[in-house]
Amino acid sequence: MTNRLINESSPYLQQHAQNPVEWYPWGEEALNKAIAEGKPMLLSIGYSACHWCHVMERESFEDRDVAAIMNKWFVNIKVDREERPDLDSIYMLAVQSMTGSGGWPLTVFLTSDGKPFFGGTYFPPTDRHGLPSFTKVLTTIGELYHQEPEKVAENAEQVINHLQKILSSGANSEKTQVHDSQIHQAIQGLKNSFDWEHGGLGTAPKFPQPLVHEFMLQYADRFKDEDALNMVLQSLDAMSAGGIYDQIGGGFHRYSTDRSWLVPHFEKMLYDNALLSSLYLNAYRITGLLQYEKVVTETLDYVIREMISDNGGFFSAQDADSEGVEGKYFVWTSDEIICELGRSDGEILCQYFGVIDGGNFEGNSILHKVTTENELAAIHNMTIVKLREILDKGKMHLLNIRYQRIPPACDDKIIVAWNGFMMRAFAEAGSVLQSSQYTNVALRNAEFLLENLSDDGILCRVITEGSPKGEGYLEDYASLIDGLLAVYRCTLNLEWLTQADALAQTMIRLFWDEESKSFYDTGINHEKLVVRPRDYFDNAVPCGTSLAVNALLQLGSMTLSKRYREIADTVLSGKNTFAANNPFAMSNLLRGLDFHLAPPSEIVLVGSNRQLDESALLYGCHKRYMPNTVIAGGDPSHPAYATFPLMEDKSLVGNEVTAYICRDYTCGPPITELNELESYLTLREK
Repeated sequence: MTNRLINESSPYLQQHAQNPVEWYPWGEEALNKAIAEGKPMLLSIGYSACHWCHVMERESFEDRDVAAIMNKWFVNIKVDREERPDLDSIYMLAVQSMTGSGGWPLTVFLTSDGKPFFGGTYFPPTDRHGLPSFTKVLTTIGELYHQEPEKVAENAEQVINHLQKILSSGANSEKTQVHDSQIHQAIQGLKNSFDWEHGGLGTAPKFPQPLVHEFMLQYADRFKDEDALNMVLQSLDAMSAGGIYDQIGGGFHRYSTDRSWLVPHFEKMLYDNALLSSLYLNAYRITGLLQYEKVVTETLDYVIREMISDNGGFFSAQDADSEGVEGKYFVWTSDEIICELGRSDGEILCQYFGVIDGGNFEGNSILHKVTTENELAAIHNMTIVKLREILDKGKMHLLNIRYQRIPPACDDKIIVAWNGFMMRAFAEAGSVLQSSQYTNVALRNAEFLLENLSDDGILCRVITEGSPKGEGYLEDYASLIDGLLAVYRCTLNLEWLTQADALAQTMIRLFWDEESKSFYDTGINHEKLVVRPRDYFDNAVPCGTSLAVNALLQLGSMTLSKRYREIADTVLSGKNTFAANNPFAMSNLLRGLDFHLAPPSEIVLVGSNRQLDESALLYGCHKRYMPNTVIAGGDPSHPAYATFPLMEDKSLVGNEVTAYICRDYTCGPPITELNELESYLTLREK
């Protein structure tokens, strides 16, 4: 027996296709059925790598008795939150408003016209931990809906009115002057929450917070704040040494359940690994320390091995569970390691990665660094070179052994927004680390995503089984623009800047609302929902508005478009005070505010595409951390070159790649020698 989810392309929905629950995907068929039969809807939202989503499926959705109750009282709808972030945003906000908390699996009860009136997250099969059983919730809500319909309708209207009030209040913020004091205030708020013992922010559960740390790096660079820099570096060191980092295969798990980064939830998300790769690359740019470069290369190499499709798109996630057990794929015992590597090398790896008898996680060990290479080399009276050889060889052998295990499931949806994040990570790493492999991965991904644009330049949300699906959201457009700009900076091929510029114009047409002076998350032609969502808060990924503002600030500096800068300025002047008071949730917008407030700074490089591909000057720019400097330029023979005012009156000198350093809208003399460029850049940093 299968239900209607069998025809869906989402791996998460397909996971539920064999349930005895009569699941429907979100769409007209389910909505019309609810209206025709006068039934409420049970909306269940989750995603493929969600551990507790799997738990609730095993406990409830696979149970025939529970399914019979669901089928009797409700029209049951399953939604993949990664395919439909609009539905997730609306109904998560509703549940948070009703209960004070949220999460996944998200369980929401709707009237037949889609209005929420009751909800929660995970419900157990029996009463426990203060939660009612799922069957008790189902029966109570089903009876209430039919016995007291007026009360249900009234409650639903109250929830909708509350949502509309929240969304409209966010759009109608009072415009205030932007200034550096707001940046300082936000940083102080972050410093007050820093964990000086273990790194990171707050207590358990602990999330990597790459957006917050990027903002702190940017602040440290402009204001020469050593404390802010050290807070970030301490956090990065703790994360890369901890169990949240896959010490054998590279890449980061979702988050740590404890304060010291040891025990993760084991799912791996594309967006985490993209944003963290960029963050560690910036730490390498600043410090030159190879330990940060190693995290970048190990993470990106993991993505190339396991998370990339044949056509160049990046998959969205890997599950936490394998064989029904969370983390089983990733943990080890000391006996396993010694058996595979031999006693001498095996004991060295066990000592380095804290593998002990009895383990640190359900009888097994999560690998994490408990000593330094110098300390371990001294204990074994060997050189660092010899120790690294043993560690690298041992890690590779264990990785190959791990490949023989049953792996976690991979969600092979290709989500445009998340691909934009990873495109940027590969493009920047290719430039900084001078890796043609990484650059080519970014170029191939950019070409693949642009091939899936519609004829009128409209983006899809996801690409599954080779076909585009769903309308793109604000975050998809803004993230792809950001990724294309990274590819442009990497190559200075004006084709990528032209594509980004065209997408930005489409983004403004679809999502910018002139009346409220704000962005919506859904486009003007999107399906009509109970409210039209917009969000100013970053979560695990930056919100669409903050992505759009940063993209328009960059594009505005490159194209000198008055329209782009006006929109970005409007959002920043309306949200600056709010962002300063909420730095955890608005760090990406604060990065835009910092860029906006910093003195205008550009470096323009002129040369043929072939010359720029091999340019030492371009590498000299990329290897430095200059978050508030725009790098632009291109081939003067390109038809679009003359259309960008920033390139005006800038030409090659002596048929060599030529750099122009501009500040406060005034450019210095042409530069053709690397040492001269580096002298100028070093002087500017003081």
